[in-house]
Amino acid sequence: MQDASVIPIGSLVPLTGPSAADGAEFRNGIILACEELNAKGGILGRRLQPIFMDTGRQDAEDVVHATARLIEEHNVHAIVNGYNIGPQNSEYELVADAGILYIHSNTLLQHHDTVSSDPDRYFGCFMADPAEYWYGQGFIKFISWLRDTGQWRPQSNRLAIISGSKPYSIVIANAMADAASQFGWSVAFGPKIVATPTNEWTGVIEEAKATKPAAIANTHFYASDLASFHNQFMAAPSNSLLYLQYGALHQSFLDLTGDRAKGVIVSAVIGLLRDKIGEGFAQRYLSRFGKGSTPEIGCQSYGSLNHFALAASLAGGSGGPGAFTQNRRVAQALLETPYRTVTGTICYHPTWQAAIPYPDHTNDPSLGMPHLFYQVQNLSKRLALVAPAPYNADKFVVPPWCMS
Repeated sequence: MQDASVIPIGSLVPLTGPSAADGAEFRNGIILACEELNAKGGILGRRLQPIFMDTGRQDAEDVVHATARLIEEHNVHAIVNGYNIGPQNSEYELVADAGILYIHSNTLLQHHDTVSSDPDRYFGCFMADPAEYWYGQGFIKFISWLRDTGQWRPQSNRLAIISGSKPYSIVIANAMADAASQFGWSVAFGPKIVATPTNEWTGVIEEAKATKPAAIANTHFYASDLASFHNQFMAAPSNSLLYLQYGALHQSFLDLTGDRAKGVIVSAVIGLLRDKIGEGFAQRYLSRFGKGSTPEIGCQSYGSLNHFALAASLAGGSGGPGAFTQNRRVAQALLETPYRTVTGTICYHPTWQAAIPYPDHTNDPSLGMPHLFYQVQNLSKRLALVAPAPYNADKFVVPPWCMS
């Protein structure tokens, strides 16, 4: 019999497989959020109990099986986690049948399509970050801002775009290509899709460099693969700004690249701020999980769970599988209550039920999650946050390989 004083919270995390490094941080974020919330009384006096399921390869079979176990064996009130790239929303069906809350950071435009196709059925499905589409447009806006403000003098108006073979990466690459001409750029190479995962990039790097691009963007996201890409690029670097998608945020990327990484640009549509709230979280996180941990990743699940706890408290509590009426109240509270967390503001779009991005969709930073651009500058410090205003705590530095 389940303890009535406990609220079971499920979490789908890739603790093995190619995204295991991120999975460990997503788990950390949930643990820290539960510990802090429980120290304050939990949700209306009920303690949160995290339950983790490994999603391994993150394909539909693994994720659906893990979801079923959380619902059927553990009667979770909500499933809160970072991303699982691969199931393509197949787990939504089990969540919808159970009538519980599901909050993730899958960063998929497909989430919009699924939720808007049947809002009543998918009332409990929320994406706590903007869709991957916004990465593409945001990158083009960012490099245009660097150019137009004189922070960077590109050698040409040409861009080279390289993509991994996951739909996530392809959507981002295509969005970059689609937006380029609006800001005066020309796509000279790509989007070139490379079968991933892979640690061999030499051929595609040479093809991209041959077009003399102002910037090279790789939208693949596995940290170890991106480290291989960068090390191979640095064997004979071109006079090009280098953008590596998401995975370069991770400490494991820096461990594999070392000083060669200085100058790399990486972004996150959900990332850790450098303000008082973000810095306080980072200190607590590093103290709890050690200097080898990455608060820039763990912040995702941390913020999502805190938002759920707030919404559930406002709604009078949460319910387990089958508690449709009560969980609809929680879902409504999530929609109606923007939440300022360590990643900025989670403000759910009423149709998408995904976080609204700033400045890519709204000009109001209080109603959008900032699309953050970081740069590797000093390996003894955390990544420099160079955009957007008002969150940019650091200044962009022209990469050393672009000096000549």
